[in-house]
Amino acid sequence: MSGDVKRITVTILDKEYIVGCTENEREALFASVEFLNNKMQEQRDSGKVIGSERVAVMAALNVTHEYLEYRRHNEAMSAGIDRIRSKINSALSRGRTFELTDAS
Repeated sequence: MSGDVKRITVTILDKEYIVGCTENEREALFASVEFLNNKMQEQRDSGKVIGSERVAVMAALNVTHEYLEYRRHNEAMSAGIDRIRSKINSALSRGRTFELTDAS
């Protein structure tokens, strides 16, 4: 059954951790482990951060920053798409025709 939680051992920065995971979450777990492990290795290998706890915190800060930038970018794009959709719907509801032109 795919809903059963199984214990899976993962390795992050040369340390093993046991994580509970369902079968349908397994692929996402391994992708997350690989991503986090790479970020932590980058921090450790930079030589600027010493100690696994500090490496983990700095990696978490970098991942959080990347996520927030990604989210901000997508929200801005979504707002732009919504404005375009609204203008198109408004023009269509008035029976107007319009031509898309290159703004450059």
